[in-house]
Amino acid sequence: MSTYKIAVMGGDGTGPEVTVEAVKVMDAAADKFGFKIEKTEFDFGGERYMRTGETLPDSGVEDLRQFDSILLGAIGHPDVAPGILEKGILLKARFELDQYINLRPVKLFPGVECPLKDKKPADIDYVVVRENTGDAYTGTGGFTLKGTPNEVAVQSAVYNRFQVDRCLKYAFEYARKHGKKARGVGEENTLGLVGKTNVLTYIYDLWDRAFHEMGEKDYADVRRDYYHVDATCMWMVKSPEWFDVLVTGNMFGDIITDLGAITQGGMGIAAGGNINPEGVSMFEPIGGSAPKYTGMGVINPLAAVCAMGMMFDTLGEEQAAKEIEDAVKWVTGEKLKSLAAGKMGYSTSEVGDLVAQKLVD
Repeated sequence: MSTYKIAVMGGDGTGPEVTVEAVKVMDAAADKFGFKIEKTEFDFGGERYMRTGETLPDSGVEDLRQFDSILLGAIGHPDVAPGILEKGILLKARFELDQYINLRPVKLFPGVECPLKDKKPADIDYVVVRENTGDAYTGTGGFTLKGTPNEVAVQSAVYNRFQVDRCLKYAFEYARKHGKKARGVGEENTLGLVGKTNVLTYIYDLWDRAFHEMGEKDYADVRRDYYHVDATCMWMVKSPEWFDVLVTGNMFGDIITDLGAITQGGMGIAAGGNINPEGVSMFEPIGGSAPKYTGMGVINPLAAVCAMGMMFDTLGEEQAAKEIEDAVKWVTGEKLKSLAAGKMGYSTSEVGDLVAQKLVD
């Protein structure tokens, strides 16, 4: 029997509430599929910061290295200035644990209202692979003459070939395994590079050259496409069915994945993974801490459940991941009135119960 050590970080606001439901489904899956989960809870977040002044200390990073994976609820507290927790916990974990892939499925579930006219689940089903440790997020830059009329701010987008190559390798492998052909819904697996080669002629020249060199050498079975990022945004709205697997840098990935999330029905169903394929990965719902709903039992937990399913897929429990997703599809298609907080027709815990029960039926 396989045993997985999972760190659970509920975090702030409604994060602990949705995490409880994800853990409920996690336990049901472990019982059904015959593996064991050893869970350890951590209290990193706004309350701890206000109490101790700590965000994610170095000792906490070392503790997290001992786990197979991390399940995160949400980070963000209304009484803590923006950026402190996000940089001190989320970005620190991503960088220190070298979670160099941000994986964001864009999938419209049955019964979920889509803001795009006439689009159905078969039309919105693709994945964005976002490089997660480089670009402008490295903090390279600074101020001169700060606070004066002549102030200058510089923040540089920085990539090296090693970072680009390892991200592309992951994306090619993902496209080969999970692309449309692999899922039986298309004639070929396609990986599309999203960039801006006509303006960002250094950064995306590097990406483009590496993309085609790697594809020609090692992935002739994966079709390669290129899309400018502005055109990508347009087609994500007009013709999302064109896309299969997309790969891009950190900044562009940050932007287009939130656009993708709203096309799949909103942040209440969007899940993401911060992945180190050789180390410890962290999975989370994308919607944030939603502090105004804290303790009311009305928040939608499905994004957290989907994030936990992604965690199982990454750990190699692919059948469990598939059946968790199928259970969520049943709940959205057959049970929920809406994904919106307070409008689901069920409480937060009841939605978790529905998924868990469907999983074991």
